[in-house]
This record gives sequence, C-alpha cells and structure tokens, in this order.
Amino acid sequence: GISTAFVTQLHTPHSNMGQNVDAPHLSAGFGEDVFKGAIADKFLKEQGLSAAVLDDPSWVKDVATADKIAKAVLTWCLSKGVTNFCHWFQPMAATFRHGNTGQVQMSMLEFNRDGTTTYELKGKHILFGETDGSSYPNGGMRATHTAGGYLCIDPSSPMFLRDDALFIPACFVSYEGKALDEKTPLHRAHEAMSKQTARLFKHMGFEVAGAVNNIGLEQELFFIPREAYERRMDLQFTGRTVLGKMPARGQEGCDHYMAPINVQGKVMACMKEIQTQCYKLGIPLKTRHREVAPNQYEFAPEFGSVITQTDQNLVVMQICEEVAAKHDLACLLQEKPFAGVNGSGKHNNWSISTLCGAQLLNPGDLTAKSGNPELFPVVMAALVAGVDSYGDLMRLSIASPGNDFRLGAMEAPPSVISTYLGTQMTEYLTEFMNGNVFEYKPSVTPIPLGVDSLPVINAPAEDRNRTSPFPYGGHRFEFRAVGSTQNVSLVNTVLDSMVAKMFSNISDRIEAGESAVAVAQELLKRHFKAVYNGNGYDPEWPAKADAMGVTRIDSGVEAINKFVDPKNVEMFSSMGVFTPEECAARREILLELYVGTVEMEVGCMIDMINQHAIPSAKAAGINASGLEKGAKECAAAIAKVHATEDAFEQAKLCRVLRLETMVNVRKVVDDVEAACPANLWTMATYKELLFVDTGKHR
Repeated sequence: GISTAFVTQLHTPHSNMGQNVDAPHLSAGFGEDVFKGAIADKFLKEQGLSAAVLDDPSWVKDVATADKIAKAVLTWCLSKGVTNFCHWFQPMAATFRHGNTGQVQMSMLEFNRDGTTTYELKGKHILFGETDGSSYPNGGMRATHTAGGYLCIDPSSPMFLRDDALFIPACFVSYEGKALDEKTPLHRAHEAMSKQTARLFKHMGFEVAGAVNNIGLEQELFFIPREAYERRMDLQFTGRTVLGKMPARGQEGCDHYMAPINVQGKVMACMKEIQTQCYKLGIPLKTRHREVAPNQYEFAPEFGSVITQTDQNLVVMQICEEVAAKHDLACLLQEKPFAGVNGSGKHNNWSISTLCGAQLLNPGDLTAKSGNPELFPVVMAALVAGVDSYGDLMRLSIASPGNDFRLGAMEAPPSVISTYLGTQMTEYLTEFMNGNVFEYKPSVTPIPLGVDSLPVINAPAEDRNRTSPFPYGGHRFEFRAVGSTQNVSLVNTVLDSMVAKMFSNISDRIEAGESAVAVAQELLKRHFKAVYNGNGYDPEWPAKADAMGVTRIDSGVEAINKFVDPKNVEMFSSMGVFTPEECAARREILLELYVGTVEMEVGCMIDMINQHAIPSAKAAGINASGLEKGAKECAAAIAKVHATEDAFEQAKLCRVLRLETMVNVRKVVDDVEAACPANLWTMATYKELLFVDTGKHR
C-alpha cells in the first residue's frame, strides 16, 4: 500500500501529461483521466513496464503483471486525488438507469493494526469483483436464492477516473457463466466475427490474424430549460411528454438544423463543458451542432473500436445529463420527447478492418492489401445476404420503447430492413452476380459550380440516402435507425454475429468444394431483394417490400419476439454469442422493459390529468368530463395489462394502449390546454420547453 501521508504530495490536478505537442496551451489535460498511452506509460515505467503491456490483453492472466499494473494505477489515482474504485458494468435494459451502468464504489483506504492508514490496490482488486446478480433484469437466469453475479475486468477498454473514483470497465456474468450484461455478448460476437473473417480470408489467399469492428456514434439529444422540466412529471419520470399542445412554431422553417449555436447562451456553455470533460477522458467528441427540432443538438466522436466506443458513449450520455443540470438545463436522451417535432437517434456508423489494417468496406484498400479483387464482392455478398436473412434481428436490436414513435415518421428510416448501396455499387454487384467478375473501381463525379474561381467538388460514388436503415457510403455502413437512449451493444452484437455467420457459411461451402465467387454469386441472386436504393419514406415502399419478402416489422414488440425464432437461436448459438436460455431471457427482459415503460407513461398521464388538467379546466370554466373519461380509459387499459400473465401478450396490450388509447386521450387534453388561459394551466407547455434561446413563453 501507499501511506496516506503522501497523497497531498502526489495530488497534481492540473497535470499536463495529455498536452498536444503542436498546441499545448489549447489541449492541456487531454486524456489525463484515462489510463492509456503516455499517461499510463509514466506510471508503468516505475514498475518496470510500459504502456505497450496494456495492448496485449493476456496481462489479465498473469498475476504478477496484474499486481504491477495495479500499483501503477494506484500511484496514478493518488496523484489525482482519487481514493475509490469500482467495476463498471452494463446491466441489461438500463434505459432509465442514470448512466446506463452499474457500480459499487469501494475505498482504497486500509487500516493498519497500529491505527495508521494506507491506500491499497492489488491485481486481484482490479481483475475481479462480485455482486448481487438477481436484482438486475435477468430474465429468470438469477433468483434471490441463486443470486451470485461475477465481474471481471475488460482489458480492451481503458480504466478511467471521474470525481474521486477509478472506473474499471467490466463484464458481468452469473454463477453458470450466463451473460447478465450488454458487454459480454458483444465481446463474444466480436471474437466470432474476427475468427470467421480470418477463416474466410485464408480460403481466398489472404492470411490475417483477425478483424476489428470500428464504429462512430452520432448522439442526438435535447437541452431544455430546467425550470420548465421540473414542472413536467412525464419528462422527469419517463423522458417524454405524454401531453402537450404544439406551439405556434415548431420546425416548419427548418431553421434550427445546423444553425449557429448562441455563443452567449446556456447551451453553448453546457456543450463546451461536456466536450472538456470528455477530452479529459480521452473521448474525441469532435462534432457539435444543432439538429432539426428546436432545442435538439448532436455530438459525434471519431471512429474507434466497438468496445471502447460503446463504453465511451455511455459516459458521454451520463456527462451530458450531469453537466446540463449545472447550466440550469435538462438533457433529454429519449427518442421522442415531444410530439410534432423530430425525435432523436444515434446513428451507428459501422465498419470492419483486419488487424493488419485492411478495410473490408474500402474496395481499393482491401484489393491492394489482399492482392485479390474477388474478396470485396464476396464480403458485400455476405453482408447483403446477412441483411436479408437476419433483418428481423436488426429490427429487434433497435426496438427500444422510444423508437415506437420514430421509425418511418419522416425522421428515421422505416421498419422495413433493407440496405442502400448506391448506383455504382448496385450495378457492379449485378454484373458480378451474373458472371462478369472484375475489380470494383468506383469513380467520383465532378460537380462544377459554374464559377471559375471556385474549386470543382468531387462527389463520391454513393449519394447519401437518409431514408435507408442501413446505407453504404464512405467505406462504411450506417445503421441509422438506432434509438438515442440505446446502449449500442446489442445493435453491434447482432451485426457482428450476422457477419460471422455469413462468413462461416461461405467458408463451409468453400471447404465442401465450391468456389468463393460461385457462392457469392448465388447469395446475391437469392438475397438481392434486400437492396433498395429508392425513397424509404415512399408510402408505397412497405407494401412493395412485403410483396418481395423483405423484412418488415412495424411493431417493436413483435420484433422483440424474434429473439427466440429457431433460426436466430441457431445463429447465435452456433457463433457462441447467446445460448438458447440467454436468448429467451433477453426476450423476456426486453418485453418487460417495454411494459414497464408504458406503465410509467400511462401512470404519468393519469396523474397529470387528475392533478393538473382537470383542476385547470374547472378553474377556467371548461367542461372536464372528457378529461375524466380519458383518465378512466387509461386506468382500465392498464388494469387489463396487469390482469394478463404472459409477457408477450402484456406487451402487445401496452402497445395498443400507448399508440391508440393514450394518443386519443392526449388529443382531448391538448384541446383543453388550447382553450385554457395560460395563467391557469399549471403544467409547463411546449412554448416553455422548446425555445431555450428565445426567452420565456408563458
């Protein structure tokens, strides 16, 4: 241990170890609160190690090395005044949990027999932990009498500091090794994808050690006045407004999207502080801008490893909520906080590269590094086949309760799961499918502006199709339909599992005597219906998709039920991602989350009608019988849900309650709000909630 007497000497809160070599005064402190790179190297050298040891995850299996790393981490922590630690894990169905994570913070303080104190952190402390596994959503995999939950460090995601605690990213499993978290299955899927990539590429003459999935997440959110937020029970309890009349102005003028952020306003100060806190944690939160709806904004980081990026996004969401409160704002992460204006998503930009750096979705790079121009169309055939074969799982992965109100609503892609490839790629794969095998070399298109003094813009091969749920462009796919509240682990677990399965199937057929090209051509002929380059918002597209056999699941509840379809259970099981029991448990957990969400929303609606709308109406001399009837209808509907035992049947009833009964009751309440004098309406209105930059509107 280290004596507490040295803590004051070691505490250097303004360490400049993360400075940029080009402009140290502009980037002081970057990365100083994350144990990696130059920051870690200084402390590891004192133990005879270097930061390179952290790049090889095998250190977690060497007790002596783990002890040395723990000593280095302890010295680093004390130099920053940090005296607590925790294993930081990701319980399932954590939508309403602050930070979407779990932790038990433990003091590093130890008392000696003589009454003196030391600080202690050993390898065993950072490697493993234990907690209750029964009190988190577990789908029956744990019970009070079988409650053990076990934590182990995730060495692929760096330890970091917040306030006075060290956070150790961790996986969380049951006594029998069942995954109780979001992170463990993502690791399993990622490893399966890596192994199957190496297997397939070896068959095609390209020896690689494995592959890595990289993602970039575009986080949309709302910042609203805190005073108004605190006068809305529904926003505080559920993250969305279940009542509220649209104001005279919404997003009609498209004037909010990428408009200047008021440099003198609270939101800009808040966003700057969020970025500063993220920079200290080594989170490259590069982009900030206004989004389409009033009070809606976006942050986006650089691309990175799917494991680390997922962890960092959870940190970003927590920081956004906490910093917003400091600036008299509330941060809303829910997918649809307000009716009548756009909701929020989290675009999951997704790509794969080999460990040697060959980009699977970059045709020029993959061909140059592999020497095989046939490899790229084989990869694309696998992905097209995956979208067609497992579109139901892709839809399941985005079935967050808030996405009920977004998908297909001219603000997010529809519930039809297809992929956009662009004209050039589509034409190339059609040629390839029909036997004309050649190297894909996409061309750029010059766009002259008609002004001699301006440069010519070179447009890429693909346009940007914002109506497709899974468009290709810029050497990546973008899963655009992901919900803003979501932990994206399940999303990427599905994508990586899907790729692993398709690569495995192709390898099986190659090993049985078929050629890779012939297999890819057959897959494209069978699955090319999943390619759609048109307008996904076209009202006729869903019916056309149905006729073609393209996946369409309008109901998130029905999508969740696909977790236990035999083909999906087989896929997950064969890739070592989920056991049949884990599939069934997660189906149960997601259904219970949906039901619980609707229970909270309808409870808020009933209370807000009885405690606010009816008294306001009576004070204004407005007939309140319609309000009273609406509250009773909601109460009767939720009572019917409670009288039903099966989780799937409960969820189906809740969906009708939410999208039909509550919508109809809301219209009655909103009409009363429109007729009620403003001074008598006791709930914060959309006028007060949606225009933080333009003053107060009562």
